[in-house]
Amino acid sequence: MTLTARGGLLAGPVGDCLVARGLITAGQREAAIDAVGGRDLDPVEALMGLRPPPVCDRITIARIAAAVLDLEFADLDQRPPDPAVGTIDHLDRYRRHLLAPWHQRDDGTLVFACTAPDRFHLALAETLAGGPADLAVATRPVLNRALATRFSETLDDIARNRLIRMAPEKSSGHPAPFWQVPSLAMTAVAIAAGFVFLPGAAPWLASGALALFYLANLVLRLALVVASLRAERAASPPPLPEAVLPLYSVLVPLYQEPEILPLLRDALDRLDYPRALLDVKLVLEADDAPTIAAARALGLDDCFDLVLVPPSQPRTKPKACNYALPLARGDFVVIYDAEDRPESDQLRKAAAALAHAPGHVVCVQARLNFDNAEENWLTRMFALDYALWFDYLLPGLDRLGMPVPLGGTSNHFRRAALDAAGAWDPYNVTEDADLGLRLHALGQRVGIIDSTTFEEATCTPMNWLRQRSRWMKGYMQTFAVQMRDPFGLWRTVGALGFLGVVAFVGGTVASSLLNPVVWLLFALWIASAGSGFLDLLFPAPVKIMGMASWIIGNFTLLYLAMIAPFRRRWFGLSPWAVTVSLYWGMVSVATYRALWQWIRRPFHWEKTRHGLSRHVRMALDRRHGVA
Repeated sequence: MTLTARGGLLAGPVGDCLVARGLITAGQREAAIDAVGGRDLDPVEALMGLRPPPVCDRITIARIAAAVLDLEFADLDQRPPDPAVGTIDHLDRYRRHLLAPWHQRDDGTLVFACTAPDRFHLALAETLAGGPADLAVATRPVLNRALATRFSETLDDIARNRLIRMAPEKSSGHPAPFWQVPSLAMTAVAIAAGFVFLPGAAPWLASGALALFYLANLVLRLALVVASLRAERAASPPPLPEAVLPLYSVLVPLYQEPEILPLLRDALDRLDYPRALLDVKLVLEADDAPTIAAARALGLDDCFDLVLVPPSQPRTKPKACNYALPLARGDFVVIYDAEDRPESDQLRKAAAALAHAPGHVVCVQARLNFDNAEENWLTRMFALDYALWFDYLLPGLDRLGMPVPLGGTSNHFRRAALDAAGAWDPYNVTEDADLGLRLHALGQRVGIIDSTTFEEATCTPMNWLRQRSRWMKGYMQTFAVQMRDPFGLWRTVGALGFLGVVAFVGGTVASSLLNPVVWLLFALWIASAGSGFLDLLFPAPVKIMGMASWIIGNFTLLYLAMIAPFRRRWFGLSPWAVTVSLYWGMVSVATYRALWQWIRRPFHWEKTRHGLSRHVRMALDRRHGVA
């Protein structure tokens, strides 16, 4: 057995044999060797990522490598790893170095499957074995699949219980503190008692409090928009040289969406990042047979890793991501949804931003918007909503140093910080908003990068309602968890951070719940004008404050909706902002639905269907050559 130096599989006799047989060209061999550059990377992945790729496949290369190096060929599907060998404590090193304990020979030698056997991996295997070890040759997809299967039970436990064990008070799955529910009930009783025993004062106090709440919420949003406008749009940091680009893991959770897979493959193939440094995990539910079959039919199980999450409760996206995270090899981790189409240079921009940022900046959020914004009224409203949120409000929070509730996709993390925070809360259905607040409480920060991920806006009312209800339920969960220890939160994040959590997270939910009440009261006041019927409820000071809040507030929010698409030069969307009040009404319906679900089914993940828009159907038709 003649093993080469670290990462040098193609530089030795294996590379000579592949070139001699005409399976790769000399140029392809040199390009793959240069891409690895002596780092602990898989030269076979570098080779398969070339354009054009070699004519041979991974199995052929692995079999030739085994024959040339006089090693076993490890068909881990036919002969899975022996459950008696290996330990979960070494999983970080197994997945990082593409090494899997396979079986033990009669003489006590522990055999490790490996994708690119060399002297470095043999020495590592001997260290992990604590004695004699040998290598066998496997392909990357099969090896990663075997690791997931070998440690499936433990990975499922980690996915469900990691955060609860680390910080139970930070998880929605942990019961609320004993005082929280009774205090809410006592507050409701106190308000009702005030209306009974103080009929003269309670109504106008309540009306005044409502008016102050709306004015405060308006002032905060204006402050965030002004802060985002005043912040100079910093130039993107210079791109990192190829030699220092980090290993990047891309997690794509999928469920019941086989029809979108061709477009997902195209989006991932467009990512401008060296293939040897890209670790893509398609995270699927193990009982989602249609999506798994479609992924295999497209050959995605060869290009990427399929991670099959065993059925267990809760069945949520964050639990699936938690299951896949210990298998991810990257120093940086990003989450994409099935329908996402990130700009091709987004990984390079995020890597550069995190590399040049201070160490306490542990995540950067890309901007999100839609590529079917003009499809119908609902998608136009959704696009206006997203433009204001991601182009103005979140950058404003970042600028003012307030906690940033992350969006559900295109968040790029430093892997170490993600692990230290306990990853995602599997019981929270708006998991990234919750994670953003937890990171802030740990003294870490989130940045915004000037890169966009385009999505498919939900274009049917019921699909939109399911999605928005889930988001609002998640905000309720997140706020309730943050308020388990309000004084501790104040001490941790400071007054400004506390204000951000209360006003931006709690206020978003509260305003959506209160809007119908305020609209009804306003309608009654208009209808009873001159009768004095509601003068008790609206004394002169409250009436002035309420009218100011209503007129200035609605005008300002309408103005913000109109200017929201300006940064993207989507001027055609601005006139539609005059109908935004109808959209706010729909958000209130979704919020009341979310409140009911939070009481009845707090951890239920309501699936958003993708692939319904004309834009997606046309893209699929073009891909399949349909006129």
